[in-house]
Amino acid sequence: MRQILLLVLPIAVAACGQPSSRQAAAPSHAELIALETELLRLKLTSAAQERLGIEIFRVGIGSMPRTRSVSGEVVVPPITANGVPTGSLSNLQQIGAQQATADGEVARTQAQARLARIGLSRAEALVREEAGSARARDEAFAALAAAQALADAAQQQRRLLGPAIGALGNQATLWVRASVFASDLGTLARGAAAMVRAIGAQEVARGARPVAAPPSANAAAGTVDVYYALDNRDRSFRVGQRVSVDLPMAGRNAGLTIPSSAILRDIYGGEWVYRRTAKDTFVRQRVEVASEAGGQALLARGLESRAEIVSVGAAELFGTEFGAAH
Repeated sequence: MRQILLLVLPIAVAACGQPSSRQAAAPSHAELIALETELLRLKLTSAAQERLGIEIFRVGIGSMPRTRSVSGEVVVPPITANGVPTGSLSNLQQIGAQQATADGEVARTQAQARLARIGLSRAEALVREEAGSARARDEAFAALAAAQALADAAQQQRRLLGPAIGALGNQATLWVRASVFASDLGTLARGAAAMVRAIGAQEVARGARPVAAPPSANAAAGTVDVYYALDNRDRSFRVGQRVSVDLPMAGRNAGLTIPSSAILRDIYGGEWVYRRTAKDTFVRQRVEVASEAGGQALLARGLESRAEIVSVGAAELFGTEFGAAH
């Protein structure tokens, strides 16, 4: 009997030490579930979800145009159809020297053409005054034609060298050179626009229209270059900049599609979504995006059909999970 009383006494003391009043329930609760990166199971009250603007999307089957992501380089387009683009591999010092020589040749031939035109005017005036011969007038006319041909050739040679070196960074329209494997050329949609974005940037991709350019290829890599014209009036891109290019391919890909707003990307390039696993419960889950266009993303893996994910408010849940605003 004495042993029983000794056991009951600590229990009674512990019970007396408990607070009498209950604390208010927290609007959110994080529970460790210890997966690949020590993910947390987030539990939010209905009021917290409404305050964060959480919207749910049910994953379904869809299709998107086929694309192929490749790297590209921003280059300066030529002035004429016979010119070649100027890129990071171009020897700007040599091109500048050639442009200076060509500019001098253009000035010299234009001066000769003006002098020949003056000579023709004088020969014609002498013929009208019956003080000169028709032969001299014809020779002056031929001299003018020859001088004008030399001036036109000099101007064409100058245009082949492209814009002046000092104006390369002020082009309103730039080209993007993308390398495509020769085996993919047959399925490339030649007349469709490509989508271009700066590497590592989160901004919306910019459309670029296909253009005809001088043929170029890399025999060692087995690739062929294709070119697209890019609007750069806001000076967002610079010559020589490496960019990501989504090339349009023939056909469409079918699979699970989700809104692009549901996807979060970490500093390592990993792609995540927040999945609703139960009422008011969310878990961050890794996915892999196959392609993305028009605000929709086609998944390669990571979810199954009819799974419920957060389409609006994923960034707010990310901040809730890590304890800081995102």
